[in-house]
Amino acid sequence: MKGQPNRLGIDPPHHLQGSAIDRTRPLQFRLDGRVISGFAGDTVLSAVLASGIDTIGQRGGAPLALSLRHAPTISFAALAADHQRTLPMERTPATDGVEYVTTARKLRSNPLMRLLARGSRSLNIDLDRADALARPWIGSPAEPGPEVELVVVGGGVAGLTAAVAAARRGLRVALIEAAPRLGGTLRLFGTQEGEQTPDEAIARLTAAVAQVDAITVLTSAEVFALRPGVVRLHQVEMLEGTPTGRVVGIRAPHIVLATGSLERLPVFPGNRLPGVIGALEAYELAQLYGVWAGASALVATSSSPAYRLAMLATDAGITVPRIIDSRPHPQSRFIEFSRAYGITQAAGTIIAATTASPKGRGLMVLPRLSMGTLSRTEAPLPVDRLVVCGGWQPDLTLWHMAGGESAWNATRTRLEPRGGPAGIALAGSAGGWLSRSACTASGSDAVDALLGRQRRAVEERLIDPIYETPDAPAPLGDVPDEVAAPAYLDGGWRHIERPRLKASRWPAWLPFAPPPPGWSLADTPQPLDIADIAAGVQLGAIPAASAGIVAQERVAMVVIEGGGASAAGLPPAPLPPLYLRDRYQGAALWLVAPTEARVLDVGALIYRDADETDPLKAIGVVVRIVNGKAVALIAGHAEMAASVREPGRAIGIRVVTPYQEGMRLDA
Repeated sequence: MKGQPNRLGIDPPHHLQGSAIDRTRPLQFRLDGRVISGFAGDTVLSAVLASGIDTIGQRGGAPLALSLRHAPTISFAALAADHQRTLPMERTPATDGVEYVTTARKLRSNPLMRLLARGSRSLNIDLDRADALARPWIGSPAEPGPEVELVVVGGGVAGLTAAVAAARRGLRVALIEAAPRLGGTLRLFGTQEGEQTPDEAIARLTAAVAQVDAITVLTSAEVFALRPGVVRLHQVEMLEGTPTGRVVGIRAPHIVLATGSLERLPVFPGNRLPGVIGALEAYELAQLYGVWAGASALVATSSSPAYRLAMLATDAGITVPRIIDSRPHPQSRFIEFSRAYGITQAAGTIIAATTASPKGRGLMVLPRLSMGTLSRTEAPLPVDRLVVCGGWQPDLTLWHMAGGESAWNATRTRLEPRGGPAGIALAGSAGGWLSRSACTASGSDAVDALLGRQRRAVEERLIDPIYETPDAPAPLGDVPDEVAAPAYLDGGWRHIERPRLKASRWPAWLPFAPPPPGWSLADTPQPLDIADIAAGVQLGAIPAASAGIVAQERVAMVVIEGGGASAAGLPPAPLPPLYLRDRYQGAALWLVAPTEARVLDVGALIYRDADETDPLKAIGVVVRIVNGKAVALIAGHAEMAASVREPGRAIGIRVVTPYQEGMRLDA
């Protein structure tokens, strides 16, 4: 398709031709000077991906894929200097005739660089910059949201059911969904016997929501901070035909978190190269927008729904030469169906590593047979695209921000929720439920639990493991060496890497050879996402017994606090944070400032020696941003010299004054 090389055709009709777009209404807009073609119903991101741009930029010299969870912010070219007007690519509707710029790209004003970029697959974002993917609206004042008694976060089947149940119990409800439309991710997982089709179930529930005046629906609205009784979100809405962002604070005594699950990223060198994509994201981009890169795709999974995607891709004309499954003897109805399609299955096999194709576009994938003690590396496979699935981790991000607890389930190799604060309940797969019937029933149950009503038992309806093999742990490939592409723990914007294997000066067989250096994420006070922690447990970087504690500590650091918190009604967490009170002996709270024009990040470690990189030798950490100013917990004094570490360099800071809660920081 002219101008849209990654857009699937529609002849013959198939399931992945883009249910959200209207192909009779083409549109064009500009991004950093490049003309991007799309259709009505596209987001800015889906149109950019359809146009053949699949790379966000480089980090440490290596390219990283552009994705739903890893995209920069944009702004109107005429308002590029106003960072409070920035928008997320993945939630902003594509609009005809608009000119955007990526807010993190330094070279956007250089005419020569803009000309050279037009034929590039990359947005050329410098991901070595700490603020490359910053969301400036996090510190913006909030406008008051609807007056409600209950907020539901997540518009899948569990969230839809919770909203309807609460309204029927006489409550005013706000239903918040980050995607542009309700329905969640149900469609990928198919149907069990006796169930409605996913489309029928979603249509029934969304119609029920639409019929209730007591439910206010906010789509394209991402909740980024939460405390008991208060929710803070950023929404993109269309005002007079123009995408506009706003920050909203909603107060409610009851909150249901139906945030679903995150797809785990298998950990192997090259797991975030352009062309590598998660199965759920590949399905959503294709099913909603008809976006698919390349003519061939290798599927590597530890979970059965990926087989369904392989069949749907085959129906759309994509060649699927092989499905690699880390499980030694997997059974599933999806597997049986895929065999009928003639798709080759390689059981007990993982991806050892992936490299960019030396011929340009595409990948070279290195499979490895790994069954018990048997391990054999196979010949590299050239393929346009690698679709990976490492299973599912309940998304407990907001749960932990609110003070909820979790614990590691070794059987299912994932974090699962435990006790939480009053006024907040979990529903759906975020609450650990697996089947559609249980996820749906848990929505009503969460409302009853919050209201103190009599509850009905929620029961799982799972297919017997003899016929449906449970998910295996997310596969772990090779340890990257000094020349391999990085192996990331997750597909988000944290960029936490598996340490590289460095060549030793000592032969490993010598009895006095020093052991390899240890690696710990548990002792490093940096923000971590839920999937980072799950991967860290598998890699031995976080003790399984400590995983829930680490999650409660580190996930709460992801959101920058302060700024407009009072306007949103968000009560700040106590300072210093409880989990850091014993970390730095004799530490006190200080207001600190960088010696150059930039913004510090929550979780940035502070060192006395600018050349130091060992996290265990840090003397402090940035714990809050208040009105753009950084508050740090430091074991030091006002006259000392200090710095914070960013990728590749140190940033000098100065200690300004002792900090106390409630200080006026307007100036």
